[in-house]
Amino acid sequence: MPYKAPVEEFRFLLNHVVGYGQVTETERFAEAGGEMMDAILTEAGRLASEVLGPLQRNGDLHPAVLENGVVRTSPGFAEGYKAIAEGGWIGISADPEHGGMGLPITLMESVNEMINGACLSLALNPLLTQGQIEALEHHASDELKALYLPKLISGEWQGTMNLTEPQAGTDVGALRTKAEPDGDGTYRISGQKIYISWGDADFAENVCHLVLARLPDGVPGTKGISLFMVPRNIPDENGKPGERNSLRVVSLEHKMGLHGSPTAVMEYTEAKGWLVGREHGGMAAMFTMMNNARLGVGIQGIGVAEAATQAAVAYAAERKQGKVGGAGTIIEFPDVRRMLMTMRAETQAARAIALANAVALDMANATGDAGWAARAALLTPISKAYGTDVGCEVAATGIQVHGGMGFIEETGAAQFYRDVRVTTIYEGTNGIQALDLVGRKLMDGGEAAFTLISEVEEAAEAARAQFPRLADAVWNAAEVQRDLTEAVLEMDMDARGAVAVAYLRAFARVLGAHYHLASAVAEGGNGPRTGLARFYVMRLLPQHTGLAAEVRMGSEGMDALSNEELAG
Repeated sequence: MPYKAPVEEFRFLLNHVVGYGQVTETERFAEAGGEMMDAILTEAGRLASEVLGPLQRNGDLHPAVLENGVVRTSPGFAEGYKAIAEGGWIGISADPEHGGMGLPITLMESVNEMINGACLSLALNPLLTQGQIEALEHHASDELKALYLPKLISGEWQGTMNLTEPQAGTDVGALRTKAEPDGDGTYRISGQKIYISWGDADFAENVCHLVLARLPDGVPGTKGISLFMVPRNIPDENGKPGERNSLRVVSLEHKMGLHGSPTAVMEYTEAKGWLVGREHGGMAAMFTMMNNARLGVGIQGIGVAEAATQAAVAYAAERKQGKVGGAGTIIEFPDVRRMLMTMRAETQAARAIALANAVALDMANATGDAGWAARAALLTPISKAYGTDVGCEVAATGIQVHGGMGFIEETGAAQFYRDVRVTTIYEGTNGIQALDLVGRKLMDGGEAAFTLISEVEEAAEAARAQFPRLADAVWNAAEVQRDLTEAVLEMDMDARGAVAVAYLRAFARVLGAHYHLASAVAEGGNGPRTGLARFYVMRLLPQHTGLAAEVRMGSEGMDALSNEELAG
């Protein structure tokens, strides 16, 4: 089934559920509502459905390959990328000073979800450039901004991020890549990086690599790391791509999925680079890129969940199978309906959480309010982990709905799962997201979490007259989440680590129920969103009870087996 961008769902959530109206009431984003919002969503939806969706299978069946040092991309990807760039979608939230639209992150993420749902392999390319744009806007010198930002925003040049090395994954501080000052304000970068998404492309005029490396006086660990801009082609005096830099793609990884997105091993041999930010301040600069990229990766998962749901519903509506009383389509079967309803309800919950996260980022940017910044920080690991978990779970369920044909590649059902599986791993594994939530994000004594929980309870109170059963269930789960937060705050970090994933998922369950209830209220209590809210609150929210029991266990049982016993 062809992908159809869920434009109306975005309109509904932005207008009625996630508080986007607050964003357009600020002076900074006053023109980003109404007709502007409608035009952005409509045109991005057309791009995703008509231009990018047809490229989805190309990336899987005709993967990117490395030929004579050049990455040859999948058929149609160059044209698809050109359409994204010419539409201005890469710089949708970038600073207008350098050619961006300056629109809210909430609109950017709405657009990105549709692009991701249409063709995740290609959509990963502009996502990386968007992250690089943000890092440069916050940390680069005026000279670097003037040279690189207009080209990145226009899509003429593309950006990557180079963190990981064979011995340095989550432990970034173990990196060995070196940077030697060259005496003229530039640096010689030497080392090898792995897992570099879109490390090169045959349709890219230039590829701009942000590379983490250590200066000679850099101390061990993350505090001694600096960030450098290392372009594939060194810009000449006119700002055009000039001579080739001394870097190369060593190889492309053979992967489970995302075949259309080349994942490169990069080698730098005294490549010319320029410092971004201050010396030894690389992690601060890179985290600017990574934090919003984590929300963007959550959005990737949600986009794939939407696409997988559409495909499963279409198949179930057409697939005839014997049934008592005569032949019917499998969409009439109770267990198939359970799967399809779960897919739709989880996708919508994850989407609402991610958009609420984006709204908090926009409000923090527009107002400078610390409370909004704390809200955005709290929601980011939840958005990333829950959004990508939902992507994997929904894609797997979609295969089940297809039955035997889900295991056959021609339906494309398996591709959704193979493509989305990595999203729970890159940009910080979901376990790391959970640790971040119970660690850094509770360092305020739980203030941001308690504030959000109180808002959930207040909304449930307001909905009691209209939806007494649903509102009671949401309020009670929120109160349990408050208790869980208090319990986690009393745990040491080992115990927190043991319950982190359960705590994050429990929080997501409460927030998902909250936004489903808000949708039912906004719809007036009579419509498909109300039905979906009833399903989520009455059939999925009860899982919160089990998650709460796991959180309360702390680290109990984690050492029940020795390492030797685990090995069998």
